[in-house]
Amino acid sequence: MARKAIVLFNLGGPDSLEAVQPFLYNLFMDPAIIRLPTPLRFLVAKLISTRRAPVAQKIYGHLGGSSPLLPQTRDQAAALKSALSAANPADDYETFICMRYWHPMSGETVKSVQSYEPDEIILVPLYPQYSSTTSASSIADWHQAAKSAKLDVPTATLCCYPMEKGLISAYASLIMEKIQGMDLSTTRVLFSAHGLPQKIVDAGDPYQWQIEQTSQRIVDKMALEGLDWKVCYQSRVGPMKWLQPSTDDEITAAGSEGTSLVVIPIAFVSEHSETLVELDIEYAELAKKSGVPNYKRVDTVGVSDDFIAGLASLVLRLKVGEVTSEQGGRICPSGFSDCALAS
Repeated sequence: MARKAIVLFNLGGPDSLEAVQPFLYNLFMDPAIIRLPTPLRFLVAKLISTRRAPVAQKIYGHLGGSSPLLPQTRDQAAALKSALSAANPADDYETFICMRYWHPMSGETVKSVQSYEPDEIILVPLYPQYSSTTSASSIADWHQAAKSAKLDVPTATLCCYPMEKGLISAYASLIMEKIQGMDLSTTRVLFSAHGLPQKIVDAGDPYQWQIEQTSQRIVDKMALEGLDWKVCYQSRVGPMKWLQPSTDDEITAAGSEGTSLVVIPIAFVSEHSETLVELDIEYAELAKKSGVPNYKRVDTVGVSDDFIAGLASLVLRLKVGEVTSEQGGRICPSGFSDCALAS
């Protein structure tokens, strides 16, 4: 029986209002987010986290003073462990959570994995679509912490799974439930993803392309003739140009057209501030003010059976010593130099 440690990566979130500012500081100190030399990045991170903390604290106030991301990730970890143990009882699986910007972070999780004494480690980002700002940053931070702790165990890495069948099926089912009874001739489906600065994508990040692939596969799976749908981007920060079109602009446009909206948080597999506050409160209010007749938001996939089964299937296929996509090789077009499998 092999002992296999499954490490699930996610963003993390503050566990109290007092943690909001240090959480933001950790976020903006990430060189994958603020691409400046360390001394300048430190100053920028201090400035932005100090200025944004009061606004962010109000956001987390809507959520009871903390992020729900960690408890939801624990539920996903438990569900994945159960699925793996059922599918392959010959091995022993244990799941671990590693958050990027708040606890438990890489150093803490490495110690927990060491205590488990695994024969293999399998790294699984809970970001279906790969980006240098999310999966790549989390995995690099893990390897740095593992090296510092002298954790030397054969490791397999899942880089991305934007077109994985379980993910697609889970979202298609959730959308179909939400649009039941709606007049599709006057309804638009918005696949809303967290945005990125345009310059990051222009530099070779495959995130936007993978978001589009996920959205297209879901539309194909639903097979609704003439469905009106678009991909858009939310959560813009700062003055620089971000991916377009923006979700708020699409909501305003739908209102002027008298079009109802069904919004899907396509880059998130768990509920957190961007879904529960930005989409459910702020954008719902914008939709009402803009004259959108009907505004509905689709849940994230969470612990849905299809999603968890899909993740388990991917984990079972991974081989130590390799970095692989859902298809086992590179899925991004050659122009994306930041692809995890770029030569």
